[in-house]
Amino acid sequence: MAIHENLLGGPPPTRLPDDPEPRELLAGGAAPADVAAKYPSSSLAWAQLADDAFEGGRVVESYAYARTGYHRGLDALRRSGWKGHGPVPWEHEPNRGFLRALHALARAAGSIGEQAEFERCSEFLRDSSPLAADTLS
Repeated sequence: MAIHENLLGGPPPTRLPDDPEPRELLAGGAAPADVAAKYPSSSLAWAQLADDAFEGGRVVESYAYARTGYHRGLDALRRSGWKGHGPVPWEHEPNRGFLRALHALARAAGSIGEQAEFERCSEFLRDSSPLAADTLS
C-alpha cells in the first residue's frame, strides 16, 4: 500500500494548476476588472471583484461577480479531475480563487435573503476546505 493513499476512501484532494499571472497582477495593484477582462477564467479576479463590490455596498453586483468566479472555478475543478465532491485544499494557493468566490457567493446570497443558496454554498465551502471556511469567515 502506498503511503499517500487515502485511507478514508474519499476522493483525493483536487489541486488546480497554477495560473500565476492574474495573482501577480492583482498583488501588484492591477484593477480587478482589468485582470478579469484579460483572464476571464480566473476565479481569483472575479472573487476580488465580488469582495470589492460587497465592501462598496453593491451586494447584487457582488453576487453576480461571485457567481461568475464560482462557475469558472467549477469548470477548472472538473478539468482537473474533480467529480463533484471531495477536498479542495485552501493550502494549495491556486485553489483560493475558487474558494474565495464560493465564500463571496454565500455571503452575498445571505445578504439578499437567499437562505437556501447561503446554506448550500456555506456547506460546500466547509466540505471543500474547513480551513478556507474558517479563514474567510
